[in-house]
Amino acid sequence: MGHLAVKDNYRGLGKKIDGLTTRSPWNDKLYALLKELYSPEEAAFVAAMPYGLSDLARLARITGRSPDEAGRMMKALCSKGLVLDLWLQGKYFYAPSPMVIGIFEFTMMRTQGNPDTKKWARLFYDYIMVEDTFFAANFKDDRQVSIMRTLPHEEALTNEAHLEILDYERAAALIDQADTFSIGLCSCRHEKLHLDMKKCDVPLETCSSFGFAAEYLVRNKLARPVSKQEMLDNLTRSKALGLVLNADNVQKNITFICHCCGCCCNALAGISKFGYPNTIVTANYIAQSELNTCNGCGKCAKACPINGISMVEAENPQPPKKKEPRIDASICLGCGVCALKCSTGAMQLVKRERRVITPETSFERVILAALEKGNLQNQLFDNPNSMTQKVLRGVVGGFIRLPPVKKVLMSDTLRSTFLKSIKIGAAMQGKSWLTEL
Repeated sequence: MGHLAVKDNYRGLGKKIDGLTTRSPWNDKLYALLKELYSPEEAAFVAAMPYGLSDLARLARITGRSPDEAGRMMKALCSKGLVLDLWLQGKYFYAPSPMVIGIFEFTMMRTQGNPDTKKWARLFYDYIMVEDTFFAANFKDDRQVSIMRTLPHEEALTNEAHLEILDYERAAALIDQADTFSIGLCSCRHEKLHLDMKKCDVPLETCSSFGFAAEYLVRNKLARPVSKQEMLDNLTRSKALGLVLNADNVQKNITFICHCCGCCCNALAGISKFGYPNTIVTANYIAQSELNTCNGCGKCAKACPINGISMVEAENPQPPKKKEPRIDASICLGCGVCALKCSTGAMQLVKRERRVITPETSFERVILAALEKGNLQNQLFDNPNSMTQKVLRGVVGGFIRLPPVKKVLMSDTLRSTFLKSIKIGAAMQGKSWLTEL
């Protein structure tokens, strides 16, 4: 019967991970993945952890471990990227890593010890990419909140659009505002390399992180510290390579910029392979071609990482131009990669008719994402071992999962009021600092 108890440990772990801000539906593939990454003891420990950030004393109390034992478990799990340890308010706070951004990225960024990277790559790919299960759980029903948002390449903007671009939309400005940096392996590119699916010449080491996220990665040897100049050089290289810049979907205290290619990036595949345009939040710009200037070369279509541009018969073909680009506005990211490859300047980024709403902080993004995915109750009542909180999770969870309730709270009219109420609640618990992350 021992193997049944072990499987129950992993089921409990799977339930915990599925209850975070990224849904991770249980199936045999998830079981195989978790069994490979966590020992049975680690699985049971993480399953007993609070859903949200907790200091070591609270963590030990809730999991029923001594502080020394809890500290030992945290050190081992954080070194593998399976638990987050963030230095905040003069001490460490811990939380279980979600599947994305978390378990997948940090596992595939590991270089220390004897990582079985090829096996891990196959397990992640089988769970996330073979079937639609993972993407459907997170992006169906036109959900609005994603972890990532696209930054436009500024060189692709029209003069008018360039005058109105905000600092949090500019990659160079985000780098300039930060003071701590790291660069590590791109998890998607590393995964595809070990699966013989990497078709590009893009270097593996491109993943850029900032602030407390960079400190976490460096502390746990998942990335290396770099200077601001090296971050800017990385940005320049990505522009030359025609990579999509996808950043943390917040306005303040950004934690990462991904440098994504169409052949490797799982997030881009969420659009191009599975058909969920909301996998990544678009930039506030969209590609547009000046057909009188376009020579029909097709470089823009070839460069688009999500196959969002097709070459069609020109309405008024004039040699040598026989075809012209047609942009799929329903999926265009507004990244500007197509414009970077346009030799005539015909392809540019223009303002979208409706501005995209970006959460101000990570706190806001987590709350909105949890609400949208039906897991907000876990953030509000995060102690899995409290019967009182279990009842409250059940009642609140059932209420907010009602489609009309969720729709109203996510609406433009009530979203800010809802967030303000959540922040007031956090302040009443002495956690105002949490709302500023």
